[in-house]
Amino acid sequence: MNWVRLTAWLKSTLPALGGTGLFLAAFLDSSFVPMPLVTDLIVMDLSSRHPARTLYFAVLAALGSLAGCVWIYLLVRKGGETYYRKRQGQPSGRIHSWVKQHPLVSVLIPAMAPFPVPFKPFVLAQGLLQVPIVPFVVGTFVGRGCLFFFEGVLGARYGMAAKQYLLRHVWVSVAIILSLVILFLAVTRYSNYRSQNQQRAG
Repeated sequence: MNWVRLTAWLKSTLPALGGTGLFLAAFLDSSFVPMPLVTDLIVMDLSSRHPARTLYFAVLAALGSLAGCVWIYLLVRKGGETYYRKRQGQPSGRIHSWVKQHPLVSVLIPAMAPFPVPFKPFVLAQGLLQVPIVPFVVGTFVGRGCLFFFEGVLGARYGMAAKQYLLRHVWVSVAIILSLVILFLAVTRYSNYRSQNQQRAG
């Protein structure tokens, strides 16, 4: 069975497995088998059939996604340790410095980003940039949980028509995430500017 057939088989089989399939889909998509939108659509489908369990499905998907992300993160982090050991004594890049100052936010915002924003490159970067494990776990779980809960609510309210809603309004969601990033950066910059002025005045 080649890779394309395996992916196609997983996409057709996992949705039929209910909660177990949801967890496995989230784990595989976040680790080594890219399956765009499969987890999202399973969350919507299950929530449309069992609206009272929407939160449960969101948590299940978030746990599966977290498990896959942690696996990738730990693999990449070992390489990151070697890289930064070699660079010891050299100045950190601006992105690395920012991530060190705001580890939770650097994980949380990408984790909330909806399709078509790819999440895995951010997980790889967080491992390479040595984001501490606790902010990584908390940010990933909360961010993915919020995303899946939002999609579950759409599924519970609109049924499978939520799929079309998601695809039609996907760039609106992306724009909201980008706006939050810009707002956070602006607030951070303003806070740094004020603290620098206060230090000079003192």
